[in-house]
Amino acid sequence: MDLEQARTNMVEQQIRPWEVLDQEILDLLYVVPREEFVLPQYRSLAFSDLELPIGEGQRMWFPKIEARVMQALGVRKTDRVLEVGTGSGYLTALLAHRAAHVYSIEINPALAMFGRHNLQRQGVDNVTLETGDAAHGWPKYAPYDLIVLTGSTPVLPHQLIEQLAPGGRLFAVVGELPVMTARLCTSIAPGACTSIDLFETMLPPLVNCEQRSRFHF
Repeated sequence: MDLEQARTNMVEQQIRPWEVLDQEILDLLYVVPREEFVLPQYRSLAFSDLELPIGEGQRMWFPKIEARVMQALGVRKTDRVLEVGTGSGYLTALLAHRAAHVYSIEINPALAMFGRHNLQRQGVDNVTLETGDAAHGWPKYAPYDLIVLTGSTPVLPHQLIEQLAPGGRLFAVVGELPVMTARLCTSIAPGACTSIDLFETMLPPLVNCEQRSRFHF
């Protein structure tokens, strides 16, 4: 299989048509080898328009969503990033190539080991990986310039907004089936933010994510 041709096909046929036109983001997809972050049996499918299994019932995002989110985040070289859910480590690596430092927290020990192994093999050294539950934030290293949730949440926890630095951004997929929205929030004051909806999508929920209050009469 010609991996480089497959990578180019992914960029030109999946990602660019999905309104990802930032050349720096497109270039980044050639720098970070996606095929090195998938399970070995899926290596030939690394550039397909699929959510590839990574074990423990979890899947990688579609490539076009990874690229679209990276474009929306506008990661800066000075940014300190909190990633909630390491998974395969691929999005972690994309963030790390653009940011000052990434703090990535994974609740599943087996996935934490998988992501750590992948990142170490690629020499990504500006990442702090820890195992734990960050669905409601990770105050240990706060405040963050950027927070990224890799699973969905019915409601955005206020604790996450409180852990943003002034002007910080937060990406999350908010809602429940059948309607979920990719949302980018920007801190405008301590504990307060504005938000814009980017696109509709579906992601499995984060473990222990914030739930809506339900009233029973």
